[in-house]
Amino acid sequence: MPIVTVSRQFGAGGSELAARVAEALGWPLLDNALLDEVAARLGTSREAVAARDERRPSLAARLADALALGATDAEPSVTAALPGRDAESVAPPPAEEQVLAVTQRVIVEAAARGPVVVVGRGAQAALAARADALHVLCCAPRDARIARVAAREGLPLGAAARRVDDVDRERLTLVRKRWGRELLDPSHYDLCLNSARLGLAEAATLVVETARARL
Repeated sequence: MPIVTVSRQFGAGGSELAARVAEALGWPLLDNALLDEVAARLGTSREAVAARDERRPSLAARLADALALGATDAEPSVTAALPGRDAESVAPPPAEEQVLAVTQRVIVEAAARGPVVVVGRGAQAALAARADALHVLCCAPRDARIARVAAREGLPLGAAARRVDDVDRERLTLVRKRWGRELLDPSHYDLCLNSARLGLAEAATLVVETARARL
């Protein structure tokens, strides 16, 4: 089944680009809905998954992961049995590796079911071997991305710049660590589109035309 993956630099408008492409093609969009599916499979909240989504965990989170992975099966049941506490209220957040593994499984299953547009989450790496996949990178100059994030999130330019740099670094680290690939290596993509120069409407048209011709 044909697939379009949209990787993106933070603030380049990749999610909006993917939504436009999915609507034009009439295909399902796997973006924020992916968080809901991963959360449901892990039996946790969407917020807990979002905290690990495409982000390098903090030192505290990494230590918590190590403790969770090293804990025995008996420990959670003991804690859950404390008076006034139930299992859900004390359930630890999912470890990074759990979130990544389940996320990859959801992406692969969605691709197997039918045409789909997938946003980020290393989909271009997880589906790299698929001959029926069109891999797209949505990028833009840093200044343009900072301006977009500042306007979208109501942030001063300095705070928006820090956010752009932090999220970019987290995504690069995740893809490098999980798949041994460079997120911004153009050789991993069929189309690399500068949304600041093209605009999202024209960029989406290019993706749709390429998808129809190739897939």
